[in-house]
Amino acid sequence: MSGTYAQDRRIVMTLDAGGTNLVFSAVQGGRPAAAAITLPSLADRLDACLGQIFQGFSRIQDSLPAKPAAISFAFPGPCDYPAGIIGDLGNLPAFRGGVPLGPMLEEKFKVPVFINNDGDLFAYGEAIAGFLPEVNAALEKAGSPKRYKNLFGVTLGTGFGGGIVRDGELFIGDNSCGGEAWLLRNKLDAGVNAEEGCCIRAVRRAYGELTGIPFEKAPEPKVIFDIGMDKAPGDRAAAQEAFRRLGEVAGDAIAQTLTLVDGLAVVGGGVSGAHPLFLSALVDAVNDVYHKPGGPQRRLTPRAFNFEDDGQRAEFLKGDRRVLPVPGTSRKVKYDPLQRTAVGISRLGTSESVAVGAYAFALRKLG
Repeated sequence: MSGTYAQDRRIVMTLDAGGTNLVFSAVQGGRPAAAAITLPSLADRLDACLGQIFQGFSRIQDSLPAKPAAISFAFPGPCDYPAGIIGDLGNLPAFRGGVPLGPMLEEKFKVPVFINNDGDLFAYGEAIAGFLPEVNAALEKAGSPKRYKNLFGVTLGTGFGGGIVRDGELFIGDNSCGGEAWLLRNKLDAGVNAEEGCCIRAVRRAYGELTGIPFEKAPEPKVIFDIGMDKAPGDRAAAQEAFRRLGEVAGDAIAQTLTLVDGLAVVGGGVSGAHPLFLSALVDAVNDVYHKPGGPQRRLTPRAFNFEDDGQRAEFLKGDRRVLPVPGTSRKVKYDPLQRTAVGISRLGTSESVAVGAYAFALRKLG
C-alpha cells in the first residue's frame, strides 16, 4: 500500500457479497480495522437479504473506534455501479427487477456508498498495492527506465472475472461493463464464451472428458491439481491437460484485452493457486501467432514474459537497453526497443486485493 493510503486515518466499511455468504469488514490505513463478520446471504428473499446487509454493516460500525467515512464493496453484476442499483443476479435472485442498494445504505448509515464489480476491485487493488507496483519497483532496481501505468486483472474461479486500470483510474465503462472478460470468445470452442474454458467447471469438465468420468463425479480443481503435481492418485496426464487448456483459453482472452489495453496482466481467483500447471500455457497463448499469407504474425505486438519464471523475469527486467547518438549533436539518449508486458499471479491474494481496491476507490472518490 502506498504511503498516501497507508497514512490515511479514514475508515471504510467493506463487504464481499456472494450467493451463500456475506462477509463484512472495515479498512483503515490499508489494514483491517475490524474483525470480519460472516452472515448467510438468504439470497432468495429480498427483505431477509437486505436485513442481513444492514445487520452486518451495523455490527461492523459498532466495533469501530470512529465513524466510517464511506462504505465501499464488491457486488456481482449486472449493476449500474455508479448509481448503486443492483440488477438481475443469478446467484442473488432476491434482487431481480433492480434494487437501489447504494441509496438505501446511504440513507441508513449517512455516508457515501460505492459499489463495484469484484473483478474491477481486484485489478484496482493489484494496481495500487500488488503486482503493478512490484513490477515497477523491480524495473527501478534493475536500472531500467521502463514503467507501467496500465493493468488488466482476471480472476479464475466459479467464473472468469476481469478489471481494467488505466493510469491509476479504474475503467468502469459507460454501461458499468468494462473489463467483462467472461464474455470474450473461447479459443478452443468459438461457439461459447471464454468463461466456459477457464473456470472451476471447465477444469472439472476437461478432466472428466479425458478420463471418462461424468462431470458430476469429477473431482474439484484442488484435487485435480494435486493429481497433476503427482501428490494424489489419478490420471496425471489428464489433470495436466485440463489445466493446460484453461491456460490456453485464459491466455487468449488476456491477449485480446491487452491488444487494446497495452499494460501488465495479473491473475487471481481460487484457481490461480494451480498456476504451476497453467501459467506457462497461458503466457504461450498470449505470445501465439496468426497464420496468414506471407508468414506468421504475432498475436500481440508486445512480447509477454512470465514474471513467475526466474529466467523470463530477468529478461523482462533487462530489456534491450541501448544508447543512441542524437544526429548533429554531442547528445546521447537511452532507448529500449523491446516492447513487452509481464504476466504474473496476485501479490496480495484475491480477497485482500478486492478489499484494498474497495478502500482505495472510496478514498479517491472522497478526495
